[in-house]
Amino acid sequence: MDIFLSFNNREQVIQLPVVPAFKIPSPMNNEVYSTINQGDIKLIGQRGLKAVTLESYFPAKDYPFLRDRTHKGWEYVEIIEAWRDLRRPIRLIITNTPINLPMTIENFEYGPKDGDGSGDVYYSLSLSEFRFINLETKKV
Repeated sequence: MDIFLSFNNREQVIQLPVVPAFKIPSPMNNEVYSTINQGDIKLIGQRGLKAVTLESYFPAKDYPFLRDRTHKGWEYVEIIEAWRDLRRPIRLIITNTPINLPMTIENFEYGPKDGDGSGDVYYSLSLSEFRFINLETKKV
């Protein structure tokens, strides 16, 4: 399994060099109402936005287990920060799964680990699903 992040219809693509463990919550927007005669009742709402937080590191040197060696350490940070500044969704693709989602970058934390002299950049990247809006136009 590999994880890819891409920007602007694959104009720029990065493959995460170290694949983190992850879980993708898929919430529902259900609501509970209290009634006088029946107590609490639940109304089933629409599906909420999926989200994921990826936590791993961007290696500064070559390791034999890396999935990709295109960039080193802080180069990944620079790419992701540049994407954030452009304020457009990115795409998360996880191979060998059906996961292929447009996402927004909600939070990006990064830095060296205490006492780690390797130069590796540890990160936490929080992503949230982005839904493109399809508006229908009516003929007048």
